[in-house]
Amino acid sequence: MNAESNEREEVVDPAATAPATGGVTGDERELGSRAPQIIKRHRTLHLSWQVGVFVIGLAVVAAGIVMLPLPGPGWLVIFGGMAIWATEFVWAQLVLRWTKRKVTEAAHKALDPKVRRRNMILTTIGLVIVAVLVGIYVWKFGLAMPWNIEQ
Repeated sequence: MNAESNEREEVVDPAATAPATGGVTGDERELGSRAPQIIKRHRTLHLSWQVGVFVIGLAVVAAGIVMLPLPGPGWLVIFGGMAIWATEFVWAQLVLRWTKRKVTEAAHKALDPKVRRRNMILTTIGLVIVAVLVGIYVWKFGLAMPWNIEQ
């Protein structure tokens, strides 16, 4: 009998739980290590592989954190480090799936006509306020820069 156990240790038919796409839904791959089989066969080698992946991912994430206040694509580099970790660690794969789902939801929400209309109205109002403030400044002080204005 070909059966697997789920998280509650109940015996389940794999065909009943896995979708027809081979156990992976949509763009999602199976969770777990993506190390080559030759590395997975030897425990010490696999542990060394995991340490190496963790250290490289940590270096990339640290570089991304440094780039947040400095010039550079900080968040992009941080997600790149998470992607490196996701090649080996299930927790990183789950974080990336959650992040991808939230970004997709936000993109769909931003494309909603009501939200787009609201954002356009708020942007227009903001631009009008800035134009009025610039107009008042130019009317009162002329085209002089703020640091050149005498009291």
